[in-house]
Amino acid sequence: MRFIEKIRENRLLKNFGLFLAILGPGIVTGSVDNDAGGITTYSVAGAIYGYGLLWTLIPSFIALVVVQEMNLRMGVYTGKGLADLIRENFGVKLTFWIFLGLLFADLGNTATEFAGVAGSMSIFGISKYISVPLTALGVWMLVTKGNYKMAERIFLLFSVCLLSYIISALLARPDWGQIATAFVKPEIEWNKNYISMVLGIIGTTIAPWMQFYMQSAVIEKGISHEDYKFARWDVIVGCVATIVVALFIIISCAATLHQNGIVIHEAKDAALALKPFAGILASELFAFGLFVASVFSATILPLATSFYICEAFGFEAGIDKRVEDAPQFYTLFASILTIAVIIILIPNAPLIEITIWTQVINAMLLPIVLISMMRMVNNTEIMGDKVNTKFQNIVGWSTTIILIILTILLLITSFMPFFQKIFSR
Repeated sequence: MRFIEKIRENRLLKNFGLFLAILGPGIVTGSVDNDAGGITTYSVAGAIYGYGLLWTLIPSFIALVVVQEMNLRMGVYTGKGLADLIRENFGVKLTFWIFLGLLFADLGNTATEFAGVAGSMSIFGISKYISVPLTALGVWMLVTKGNYKMAERIFLLFSVCLLSYIISALLARPDWGQIATAFVKPEIEWNKNYISMVLGIIGTTIAPWMQFYMQSAVIEKGISHEDYKFARWDVIVGCVATIVVALFIIISCAATLHQNGIVIHEAKDAALALKPFAGILASELFAFGLFVASVFSATILPLATSFYICEAFGFEAGIDKRVEDAPQFYTLFASILTIAVIIILIPNAPLIEITIWTQVINAMLLPIVLISMMRMVNNTEIMGDKVNTKFQNIVGWSTTIILIILTILLLITSFMPFFQKIFSR
């Protein structure tokens, strides 16, 4: 018996070691989803509706797990990135227009991340004219002077740092009874503002660029067929971490700002407003989380964009490549980084408008990417016997259809103010 138990222990240790070795793409992709825009969305949701929107995290989690698992499976069993597969199966023309839209969206997204850097550091008394250029320089050094293994370790550290929001929420002394009730008996409102906020929370969970980065990271890490089951757990852990961070951001703002009728417009406002209600430590932890998330995403976003555009058009790409071996990859990365920094350093730059139009472009592209993924993951010529099961198709198509409906509603609500102005004249 002792001998058998010893074998089992060794097998467990071996499996755990393999899981640690595979750890990375799923957790990094999931964690980077909690960027400056996501944190702002969760903060505003908690401040306005209290615990009332916590129920939205359940469908958000289901959608995220389903889409990310399909993405992982395609990368592992085809050995190709999503951009490469779209070009091969749907042609260069569609690929070009998708990536042109994604390029503009990711430029706006990256600018938003640097706005998060500027906002969070201003709480500590550091000017954006110092914090933003220094952060951009650090990002550039990490990508050009490091390698994939080192960069991934730093990204995983960033992911752990995002758990500071748990401490911030606990310091706010929330009502756990009300939190439980919000999940079990949600009070749904049928008005434009409430529906828009629901769309914002669910919509911020899945972005088009995330799917391309996930698959590129799987290829870059060299995950094999034998590693798939461990990589799947990496995806699940990443999705759980994403939702846990979102949960505690909403809780911290609901327990303090909502209870005291404080109105905010961005994540920086939430960090400042927390101070009189939850203490300076909670406020600074919130700001620290915003800074980490912003730097994290300001690295991943231009990196992901450079990855999938170069991959789609046959250029060399990857952190492990030298600058001279992948000039298009590093030129594109540097250009996105530089333009985003310039936008943020312009006095009175229209950041809110940039953020809104970025989300609109993401919303328009998301259905195209999801439908492409669903068609390819069910194609036996591409996936062999690793196509979706009937259950996975039901969940996958349901998720895709729901997200398309939410996307259409998001577009309608985004353009509604413009139509109202036109017809009110």
